[in-house]
Amino acid sequence: MFDIGAAELLVIIIVAVVVIGPKDLPLAMRVAGRWIGKVRRLSAHFRSGIDAMVREAELEDMEKKWKAQNEEIMRRSAALTEAEAGAPVMTGPPPVETPPLVTPPAAAPPADTPADQGTGAPPPAPSPQPSLFDKPPVRAATVTIGGPAIDPEPDAPRPPMLPARPHTGDEDV
Repeated sequence: MFDIGAAELLVIIIVAVVVIGPKDLPLAMRVAGRWIGKVRRLSAHFRSGIDAMVREAELEDMEKKWKAQNEEIMRRSAALTEAEAGAPVMTGPPPVETPPLVTPPAAAPPADTPADQGTGAPPPAPSPQPSLFDKPPVRAATVTIGGPAIDPEPDAPRPPMLPARPHTGDEDV
């Protein structure tokens, strides 16, 4: 970095002993070491930030390049398949078919009936709503993690459990 040889280092030490003095030299060396450590940490942090930005830029360039290559391959593949089949070939994902939204017709306000004219007939009772405390129906447990469903086996034997040892505090945990 600075390319300091043995002769230059010897001159620096002699000047430091003469200028600072032998009593304060250890303290001055500690302070200089701390400052050098701070500068090194700061430069390493700065360098890692620059490296991260360069990696991100390179990654974006590679993603653009890969996307262009992928589109070119898909175009060539579609052209070859279209030439063989004689019909246009779709190269993207299939379209998602959604059923048309059906809106119920607006209910007309009820016409005046004899019940509304004061005959004393009670209005129809609303349908009961489920309570928060109602239990949902019991279903069998099915576990699916990246593969076919696995039904639990209730009669499968379990491995024996070892008895627990009480913790006395003498051993390492």
